[in-house]
Amino acid sequence: MTGQEAFSKLAALCARSEHCQHDMLEKMRQWGVSDEEQAEVMQRLVNGRYVDDSRFARAFVIDKVRYNKWGRRKVEQALWLKHIDKSVANEALDDISDEEYLSVLRPLLKQKRRSTKARSEYELTMKLIKFALSRGFTMDIIRRCIEVDDEDEFMD
Repeated sequence: MTGQEAFSKLAALCARSEHCQHDMLEKMRQWGVSDEEQAEVMQRLVNGRYVDDSRFARAFVIDKVRYNKWGRRKVEQALWLKHIDKSVANEALDDISDEEYLSVLRPLLKQKRRSTKARSEYELTMKLIKFALSRGFTMDIIRRCIEVDDEDEFMD
């Protein structure tokens, strides 16, 4: 595939949804585009604002938190896997407030609490913490949701 064909395909793809530079480079590698043409096509995509990692990161973070119900740590790891610069990732992650993470985690924990079997309140709490950690939530957010018997809002 030539550089021009790759640019046309990638530009059309980027017009439909947000993508990061790493994804575009991977596609070109799979298509067998030479390294020189890859660099040229990437430069054209960035200059034409088809690809913008900071715009991608903001959209990705919002999507994963609100729709996939992921916590900060899991989103952070996914951005790292997409080779998004740490400062860009942190800026996008900081746009989401602790209150939004809490509003995502509380219903998840309420639902999980109903379906989790445990012999004691301690065991139940540990299972809920483990579940929340696996979803990528930080311990401080989890603690704010699970204040054992102190917070009636969670217990309802």
